[in-house]
Amino acid sequence: MYIIVGGGGKVGYYLTKGLLEEGHEVLVIEEDPRRAEQIADELGDIVLVGKAEESLGDAGTSRADMVIAVTGDDEDNLAVCQLAKVRYHVPRTIARINNPRNEAIFKRLGIDATVSATSAILAQIESEMPTYHAIPLLSLRAGELQLVEVRVPTGSPAVGKRIADLALPPGVIVTLVISADGTPRAATPDTRISVEEAAVAVTPTEAEPALRRVLCGQPATHPT
Repeated sequence: MYIIVGGGGKVGYYLTKGLLEEGHEVLVIEEDPRRAEQIADELGDIVLVGKAEESLGDAGTSRADMVIAVTGDDEDNLAVCQLAKVRYHVPRTIARINNPRNEAIFKRLGIDATVSATSAILAQIESEMPTYHAIPLLSLRAGELQLVEVRVPTGSPAVGKRIADLALPPGVIVTLVISADGTPRAATPDTRISVEEAAVAVTPTEAEPALRRVLCGQPATHPT
């Protein structure tokens, strides 16, 4: 695959290094000439000096299989991915998001995938908190679907019921149930969920709050 990486900071550098090790053809676009020279010294002649969104025309973007924007600026990352999609018809774009609040905007504007270290860390923290029951695991189809893990608390009306008997929102599919000791089992319509077990489900993004109400008994809220 031919992959263009916008941004040669630490994230871009290690991403590029890993992609090269996997045998991909990679071009890094880096605005800082000294940083670009450092990357070229370490990884070879794979660096184009310039601002990423202004350099796509010189990067052979029309033949790229993927464009990944990982600068420290969300606006720049959005601009790079949008240009790659609209002007150069790149099949897949991935953007780094530094502010999690911008994730919905990126998805609404057609970016194929987003990566937010902040959101990943928050999700990990939340998963360790007993008062927080719904954990987002993965965003699918440009944000239209989510893979979520919902831990069923004591007192939930879902406890002991078959999945087939739960009033799940339209489009929700429970795929896996994980016991309190971490043992997974495939979910079927006859599967019953016990206290502190976790249901892993694919859900339309807009249905996620309703899914939490069904499995938790009330909307899950962030701890304060």
